This record gives sequence, C-alpha cells and structure tokens, in this order.
Amino acid sequence: MKILAVSGSPRKKGNTVILLERVLEGAKSEGAETELFSVAGKDIGGCDGCWSCMKAGNCHIKDDMTELYDKLLQADGIVLGTPIYFWGMTSQMKAIIDRSIALTGPEKNLANRVCGVVVVAGSLGLVDALKDFAFYIYQKRMLPANMVAGYTREPGETLKMEGLLKEAHDLGRQMVALVNSGFKYPVEFMRGPGAYGVQGRM
Repeated sequence: MKILAVSGSPRKKGNTVILLERVLEGAKSEGAETELFSVAGKDIGGCDGCWSCMKAGNCHIKDDMTELYDKLLQADGIVLGTPIYFWGMTSQMKAIIDRSIALTGPEKNLANRVCGVVVVAGSLGLVDALKDFAFYIYQKRMLPANMVAGYTREPGETLKMEGLLKEAHDLGRQMVALVNSGFKYPVEFMRGPGAYGVQGRM
C-alpha cells in the first residue's frame, strides 16, 4: 500500500509540509509505504483547456505534472495539502486539480483511492478551500478521509499544536484503514456527477 502526500505550498518546509509529514508518519506506523511530493521548485503550469487529453489520454503539456500523474496513479491513498492564499488554495494546488482532468478516462483515473486533506490558514478562506476539496474528491469518485485544518501565521508554529499534530497523525492511520476496507464504486458509477443544461448538453 502506498500513501502519497501532495503539498501545494511553494515553501519547501512550511506548516503545510510539517502536517503532511505527520500524516505520512501515521500511515507509515500502520505499515504503508509513503512519499511526499512538493510543488516547491517545480514547474507545473495551468490547464489550457485544449481537451486533447480526452482524445489522446495524456496531457500535452510537458512539465513536472507528468511525474505527478504517475505518482497519483500508483498511490492507494492521496492526501492533498495547501496553505490559504487570498481566501483559497494556492495557484499551484489549483493547477494540479485542473490538470488532473487528464485522469478521467477508463484506464487512467483516481476512482476508489482514499483522499485526505490538510489546510493551513492565517485567518479567512479555510472553509472555502475545504469545500472545493470536498467537491473535487467526490467528483473524482475517491473515498473521503478526514480533513485536518489549522490556523497559524508563523512558519513552524504548527509544531507547537499538539492536538493538530495528533489529528494529522491519525489521518494517516485512518487512510490506511480506509484503503484496507476495500471500498469500490460499481463500474457503472465510476464517473463523477455532472450538471446538464439545454438539450442534455453538459
């Protein structure tokens, strides 16, 4: 079993990474193989909406997202983490979410993976980010694990929050338990919900 943490923070060792590492420690304590992928120093551009991935099965943009695609597909559980910038997730994390449209086909998708969330905010915006992640998780037909959220302004301040650190550690343990539950969406319901308008067009 493999649990992958994805940090959407441009900082290599900020509060988001501290909490994600604690999640991975929890997963590792239950026997999981773990890995952290950080966007810090990476080149991940936004989706250009060309839809070529729907035809070719792969994104045409050649950057560090190519590496992340492989890691996401190899993982049994994924924990997404981001600080809050201007009342929402970072642009890097949003780019990852948008670019994962390429993982929608019958052979390449994120369905049935367990997904947890870690969010760190200075003040406002935390709830909106959690909402966005929740919609993403069920749109991708993943199994939701807990969401762990902390308020802090200073780098490294999460290390002083024993309750928060325990919640993050327990999230890792929970993700392993959920993977072991063997939950699977029925094949006919693998595609996430959609919205329809005139003449049934999406």
